Amino acid sequence: CVVGSGPGGFYTAQHLIKARPDVEVDIYERLPVPFGLVRFGVAPDHPEVKNVTNTFTQTARQSRCSFYGNVDVGTDVSMEELRRAYSCSSKDMLLNRLKWKMSCVFSQGTDITQPALEALAQSHVRRVLIVGRRGPVQVACTIKEVREMVNLPNTRPEMVAADFEGVAEALKDLPRPRKRLTELMLKTALETPGENEQQRRNGASRTWGFRFFRSPVKILADSDRGGVAGIRLAVNQLEGSGDGAQAVLSGEVEDVTCGLVISSIGYKSLPIDPVLPFDPRRAIVPNDMGRVQQAAGLYCSGWLKTGPTGVIATTMNNSFDTARSLVEDLESGALNTSAAKPGSQSVRALLEKRGVKPVTFVDWEKIDSVEVSRGEAVGKPREKLLTVEEMLQVARS
Repeated sequence: CVVGSGPGGFYTAQHLIKARPDVEVDIYERLPVPFGLVRFGVAPDHPEVKNVTNTFTQTARQSRCSFYGNVDVGTDVSMEELRRAYSCSSKDMLLNRLKWKMSCVFSQGTDITQPALEALAQSHVRRVLIVGRRGPVQVACTIKEVREMVNLPNTRPEMVAADFEGVAEALKDLPRPRKRLTELMLKTALETPGENEQQRRNGASRTWGFRFFRSPVKILADSDRGGVAGIRLAVNQLEGSGDGAQAVLSGEVEDVTCGLVISSIGYKSLPIDPVLPFDPRRAIVPNDMGRVQQAAGLYCSGWLKTGPTGVIATTMNNSFDTARSLVEDLESGALNTSAAKPGSQSVRALLEKRGVKPVTFVDWEKIDSVEVSRGEAVGKPREKLLTVEEMLQVARS
């Protein structure tokens, strides 16, 4: 079985089903809805990325694949119970469980929820600073994202030239994708724009910019009105170079006036069961090509395997690697598949006894249909249901 229905889980299931005609895969998901960060983490103005759900849907509709949403592994059913239920003869255990550490994405696009869209429409924000602890050469965004920001209507970029000292000299040693991204930031920060671009910027009512070499130290309170008055930032220096450079505090601090602070510091996997090996420092399950160390018969994929790195295509490739490891172990006999096990039949019985009613993929398609219908009414691809209660109500209608 696969625990988690994000890209890592679905890509692993897809590869297993294609590689072995005798394999059946059950996918367990904490939420009533599938697709993980493709649904919740991909910006709504990138529908071409979200289209990967079409491939996941084809996998879920396979006769040898079953989806069980609204099942919280580690709470509703334990890992030991799953291991007793599944063998590697036709199924195996994959771990792909991710929980948010802190993240907030502001985006105005096609399938953004209506309450968020209405809030943004009323926004009085006129200046946005994007703060990072390291420098331009280590920035984690893509060239497409920066280009979209540069061309955002009614806005102009606001950079600090000192943040880019020495960056031009480092360009020659950068790999091509990183070099192109850095060149774009350099051009935006340091070059005088052409006449048309300058005219556009002069007419802009809002600004945005990167602030590099800064780490948050303290939120400054507005004692008169309540809320946020600003943020205190530590000024950093880099030790080392390239992606391996480390931010080190310089001892200097600076205060920035602002009325809103959004923490968007990435994702962190958490252990779902004490029986599983887990590296709390790296927030991953220790593994060798997806094989969980010191736990025969367990495999991991997705960011639980690698940490939060790369894009969906990166997750696809590392999930395929995990599936290949599992298939190799099946074919070499490294996994003992001689004992027949009951699979989902015993898990469903446990869940029923505990009052947990799973959401099937057919149930999810009811949710999907309602969301798409609501979206069509307001000219959008979908209008998402916002609470688990709403989702379950529709799924069980």
